Amino acid sequence: MLYTIAAYLMWGFFPGFFPLLRPASPFEILAHRIVWTAVLVTAVLLVTGGWRELKAFSLKMWGWMLACGVAITVNWGTYVIAVNTDHVADAALGYFINPLVSVALGIVFLKETLTKAQVVSVSIAFVAVLWLTFMTGQAPYYSLALAFSFGIYGLLKKRLNVSAMGSVAAETLVMLPLALIYLGYLHAQGQSTFSSEGPVHILLLVTSGLVTALPLLCFAQGAKHLRLSTVGMLQYMTPIMQMLWALFITHEHMSTARWIGFGIIWVAVIIYLADLVRRGRASRRLTCHSPHATTDETAA
Repeated sequence: MLYTIAAYLMWGFFPGFFPLLRPASPFEILAHRIVWTAVLVTAVLLVTGGWRELKAFSLKMWGWMLACGVAITVNWGTYVIAVNTDHVADAALGYFINPLVSVALGIVFLKETLTKAQVVSVSIAFVAVLWLTFMTGQAPYYSLALAFSFGIYGLLKKRLNVSAMGSVAAETLVMLPLALIYLGYLHAQGQSTFSSEGPVHILLLVTSGLVTALPLLCFAQGAKHLRLSTVGMLQYMTPIMQMLWALFITHEHMSTARWIGFGIIWVAVIIYLADLVRRGRASRRLTCHSPHATTDETAA
């Protein structure tokens, strides 16, 4: 529980970190996130011997890692752009609807069946997106990009049996050449901020690797020991914190139409969470009354 809460708290404070990396552009920040995350997790793998997992990957597995790397890179980049252009509320909205997008992707690609509550929640979320698109004059692009990129990332990860550390390492390593090429291009054009803004700026860019990797590893460590319903409840800590940041720290303007759209989304989220709780209780009752359950299982 503590690992998972720590992960969501760290993600919740992300809107306070990435603006510190200005005047670096969002794409320069993204490139540094990839580079220093790759350096950090690779060093850990070398120390722990976990590099053997990557060494055993087939070419097909590296192809899957590339797909995961592209999806998470799009997510990271979109988030930095949103936060550093004062669209923190849109980023929060993206993570409010992300679980509902994941449910929808499960229907389309994994042929999963939905409960009635899930159908209702996904339908309401779709209505909210339409409302925001037509009543505010533009689609919530940042929100949709964040929700779908992370949803696709999760969908790809469902097909893979890779450790958390190995996965993060592989995903960043496959994107590392592009990141290094881009940083080299910026340096050649005299547009790199890495060495021109002082030692504090350098330290912050390097720290972006730790800031990126640490919550991912905490989440992976904690989530495997918790019920899915518990993880589903806790994950809303992050967008709630981000929404509060947008309202009280960056003072983003929220029109009436946006508030109504967010309200519709929250109705969908409440239905989704209520269904998670209901199914979690039903699962526990079934386990407790199962004739095959052991004494330890019943006590748990």
